Amino acid sequence: MLSNLAIVLVKTKFPENVGSAARAMANMGASELVLVSPQSWDEDRALALATPKGAPIVRTARVVDNLETALADYVKVYATTARTGGWRKGIQTPAQAAAEAHEFMGEGKIAVVFGPEDRGLTNEEVEIASRLLTIPTVDDASSLNLAQAVLVILYQWFASAPGAPFRPSGPPTSRLATHSEQESLFATLQETLLAIDFLKDDNPSYWMLPVRRFLARIKLRKSEFNLLMGICRQVRWMCSQRGLAPHRDDKDAR
Repeated sequence: MLSNLAIVLVKTKFPENVGSAARAMANMGASELVLVSPQSWDEDRALALATPKGAPIVRTARVVDNLETALADYVKVYATTARTGGWRKGIQTPAQAAAEAHEFMGEGKIAVVFGPEDRGLTNEEVEIASRLLTIPTVDDASSLNLAQAVLVILYQWFASAPGAPFRPSGPPTSRLATHSEQESLFATLQETLLAIDFLKDDNPSYWMLPVRRFLARIKLRKSEFNLLMGICRQVRWMCSQRGLAPHRDDKDAR
């Protein structure tokens, strides 16, 4: 899915963070990991948090000495930053960057660069990038765990990718209720509201107008029609048990 997207981690301090980032990459279908001058690099410690899916990403990670070498083959480079003041203008959100990057990914590789855990990328490192992106957060808590940041950004790339395999479809829906069914529901509601003395006998159709207007504003589904008819049926049965109204079986809700 994200075969043309590489994650570049600059001067990471803890191998465990690299492993967690690799796990996030595996979750989102990215496989290319580049490490620039990692501090205290220990593959075994990274593998401990990579999980089996992320382990191949750690094992095949490319380790280089400087950022220029790491980025030489990419057609577009995004640098991440939490600092948005000063000269750092035109900063994109992950969603904006993903939408733009997909135009390039069909013809070349894209890189997203992350700085060290404690201070992020330097001004010199940021200047190498084509674009800057930031993950919006509350003002007083802008620092994210490295793997969290990787996951958030990759999710945006994954979700907006052409032909992405997952599209939330929402709960299953039934057909819309017909006019005849709606009229049956209005009549049943009116009878039920009369039974519980919510409506008065004098001109109940008039007092039902707000209920009609309310139901007319919604897309009433057949399943919802059945639900409301069932509630009315149960209310009328309870009323009949207490002698409040005669009980009548409802044949309209099927």
